[in-house]
Amino acid sequence: MAIITTTQILEQGPRNLVVHWTGVSDGVGNEDGVLKVDVSTLSPPCGSVKILRVDGNVEFGMVEIYWDALTPVKALELSGDIHLDFCKVGGMVNNAGGGKTGDVLLSTTGFELNSTYDLLIEMIKKQ
Repeated sequence: MAIITTTQILEQGPRNLVVHWTGVSDGVGNEDGVLKVDVSTLSPPCGSVKILRVDGNVEFGMVEIYWDALTPVKALELSGDIHLDFCKVGGMVNNAGGGKTGDVLLSTTGFELNSTYDLLIEMIKKQ
């Protein structure tokens, strides 16, 4: 079964997107490039998102957030207690380059039995 996950959209408007992602590992594998934000399915849809804040916790492993593209680009590596704020710089911009889709992917590494992640991510929709 690998990792049991949930995705909750807590806020979604013309500009803002707030999501809550959780995952608990049963000790059989990791997530690998799982689509977590599909910008074409948002309401209203957008071209990409910028990450404003990330709060949460990753226990006994690492979560990697990627900007999707022909070759996905790693945006963040997360472990332990997380409190990141990119508001003062206007948010973390998708810099994936050629073939970028605007989508956000998630991978886990080193997850064993009962490894977990619990992440609250605030984003801004961009056209």
